[in-house]
Amino acid sequence: MSKLFQEILRVNTPGRSLTAITGEVRERVAASGVRAGLCNLFIRHTSASLILCENADPDVRVDLENFMQRLVADGDPRYRHVLEGPDDMAAHIRTVLTESSLTLPVMDGGVALGTWQGIYLWEHRTQPHRREVLITVQGV
Repeated sequence: MSKLFQEILRVNTPGRSLTAITGEVRERVAASGVRAGLCNLFIRHTSASLILCENADPDVRVDLENFMQRLVADGDPRYRHVLEGPDDMAAHIRTVLTESSLTLPVMDGGVALGTWQGIYLWEHRTQPHRREVLITVQGV
């Protein structure tokens, strides 16, 4: 018989950064009772995103942020949408270039990540925010 589990994970971010949520996702998948299936993560915001990334060396996340800062600069004079400050439009562009959702396999009752993979919420605004990630686990 197929099972369906949904829960909202709330994450407080310190501002622009990558916040590991792998542990919280693993806990929700285990609590779902699904042994085999899929876990979908969906961030309910337009200025933060989700990524699957190397989890062993924190320099990888620093390098990603440095790359993104060069690619999408805050306060670019070409941006018209600046209602909430110079990072407003840049945050939206960063979200479009990354992911709003991730779908991961569930195997043997857990998220089937590779050895060096971690799940991160990437906050694109410079100020702290409370973000919501909808977790849906479905399977048998």
